[in-house]
Amino acid sequence: MKRRFALIQAIFSLVALAAVIWWASKQDPPELPSDAGSYAWLGAAILLYAVATLLRGERWHRILAVTGVRTGRGDCYALTTVGYMGNNVLPARAGEALKVVLLSGRCDASKRTVLGSVVAERILDLLALAVIFVVVVYGALSSSALPTDRPLVMAAAGVLLLVAAAIALWFLRGHHVFDRARDWLRPLADAPRALVGREGAGLLAGTFVIWAFEAAVYLAVARSVDLDFSMTGALYLVALTNFVAALPAAPGSIGTFDAAVAFGARRLGASGSMAVTYMLLLRFVLYIPITLVGLVILVSRYGGWSRLRSAMRLESSGVGEVAETTTPRPRAATESSI
Repeated sequence: MKRRFALIQAIFSLVALAAVIWWASKQDPPELPSDAGSYAWLGAAILLYAVATLLRGERWHRILAVTGVRTGRGDCYALTTVGYMGNNVLPARAGEALKVVLLSGRCDASKRTVLGSVVAERILDLLALAVIFVVVVYGALSSSALPTDRPLVMAAAGVLLLVAAAIALWFLRGHHVFDRARDWLRPLADAPRALVGREGAGLLAGTFVIWAFEAAVYLAVARSVDLDFSMTGALYLVALTNFVAALPAAPGSIGTFDAAVAFGARRLGASGSMAVTYMLLLRFVLYIPITLVGLVILVSRYGGWSRLRSAMRLESSGVGEVAETTTPRPRAATESSI
């Protein structure tokens, strides 16, 4: 099953990447920025992304605190970068497993409890992105940014998807899948359950702030290549690219992310050559610096490649190994914060 999923990821990435390369070959050659003003905008984009990453670390720390997990704020900040590094270089988003393995060894929580906090992060991101996409696309942007000019067709497709989901849920319930899954998932449920109430509302508000910073990154990179679109356009592009990046793909969302950026930039009025330039620079800003920082932190603070191999064994063995540690671990005596 793991091999099949890896094959599906590779196929998605190869098809998307081939389409992007074919399309880019039909455009004028990209013109990379060469003046001081453009470099300043790129530097600002990197700084804004650093702030967004720190905010993600703070949000993770808060989710853990709400669920009763005591851990250092510095570990949450550092492991957020390590997780991004893992997602960018390892298959099947193994960066999430890497975060679970490294943090569970340094706090008083089991692996499944820590995994529950990661699930809560993804739920918050999904909710925020869905709201942003609906509000921005259907409330603020012109019809040129819409994937189709026939909203009734899209609504009908949505209804069909809901019907298919309902049939699938009925089938799974009839085979008692939910009953078997409930016992295994119970230790994961504490963090998502904490999203309900005042704390959850505050975390969701913070998530909107995080995505606003990420949209500012997209906007700053656009300014570096003289691509003129508004913050509303940047929010649309952020939501679009992150939804597409959730599709099965090779590490770093190779191909899928690039296709979404190129499509979105063109919808926002960029020429073909400018869209290619924007796509290349945005990939550099979002993937290269944080991967390097996460790698340095992994090697210097968390045991380097030996712990990376542990996380890979966890990811390759599936959910069973995550489930094996259900009793709290003592905090490591050597724990420090950055």
